[in-house]
Amino acid sequence: MQLSIVILNYNVRYFLELCLKSVEAAIHDIDAEVIVVDNDSKDGSCTMVRSLFPNVKVIANTCNYGFSKGNNIGVLQAKGEYLCILNPDTVVSEDTFSKVLEFAKTKKNVGIVGCELIDGRGAFLPESKRKIPFVKGALKKLIGQTDEYYENSISAKESGEVAILVGAFMFLKKSVYNEIKGFDEDYFMYGEDIDISYKALKAGYSNYYFGETTVLHFKGESTLRDKNYAQRFYGAMQIFYKKHFKKNVLFDCFVWAGIKLVYVFRKPVEQKTKQVSQYVYVSDKMDEEVKYVLNTDLVFKLGLKDLGVLKKETELIFNANVLKYKEIIEFMNTNYANMGKLVTYKIRPKGSNFIIGSDNAISRGEVVVF
Repeated sequence: MQLSIVILNYNVRYFLELCLKSVEAAIHDIDAEVIVVDNDSKDGSCTMVRSLFPNVKVIANTCNYGFSKGNNIGVLQAKGEYLCILNPDTVVSEDTFSKVLEFAKTKKNVGIVGCELIDGRGAFLPESKRKIPFVKGALKKLIGQTDEYYENSISAKESGEVAILVGAFMFLKKSVYNEIKGFDEDYFMYGEDIDISYKALKAGYSNYYFGETTVLHFKGESTLRDKNYAQRFYGAMQIFYKKHFKKNVLFDCFVWAGIKLVYVFRKPVEQKTKQVSQYVYVSDKMDEEVKYVLNTDLVFKLGLKDLGVLKKETELIFNANVLKYKEIIEFMNTNYANMGKLVTYKIRPKGSNFIIGSDNAISRGEVVVF
């Protein structure tokens, strides 16, 4: 078997369904398996997967083991030569796995491969490619300066060696995963992707960012940035430094003080009311179900080429029954620069009875069920 895709899920049933629909389309011509590890969700995720995706292996944990242990449990049962660690709140293009697989095979001594990730409005996610977070870079990130944290020497659409990749999409050989002992279970959430990337480098492998495929990542679903985000993130950084570097008392003091200051002076999480002047359904025909459930006027557009230039607040609803996921992702990515502040998006997954989307990383996405 060429590939095992391991998806760790926790209470994101509808995002998981969309993710699996996109994965299903992307492994059509690949000898692959999909493993969903569920960390004791209470939203019917496991029932949904067993019902709609009978070929997907479900591992139902009886408690929430966190990111590292949950993924390690899935990998133990993986049969593929290659692994893809994939978040449940992602959407992959139909050619994502075949492209990354081909790229990985051309590289000698390859460790982990990542790709371009965009958020639910089409904006590039800079954590797709990062530098090793040495003390200086981590402290500067604490105050909002990220020049020594993110890898900016390679553009979003280029490919090349980078140090640190993001856990939402990690592609590597299972033999490498086993050699470096997978994810460190000292991390519950945050930091484990930095740790495994660095372990691959220390073992003599080269990590790569591959900019020729794009994955949609609805940030805020599995990694909600709530008021305790800074505390969890920099707590993970402390684990990382204690593991891999000499004890740095100055860093520990700065992090401790920084976490306290960030918590005290944090801005309140804003739940902004979305302004939508028009809803546009992008499909081959009008859908009365969508029109009814939105309870609003619904403009119909025959495919992406019929959209033209949108000059007022618009929510585009993509019908994945007729559009490819790659088309949807590329449209969002390409048009972010000139339409990002005006346009929000939802997707109707193929064969599903809901539309779904997420506009930012600090609040949950929106699901509208028919």
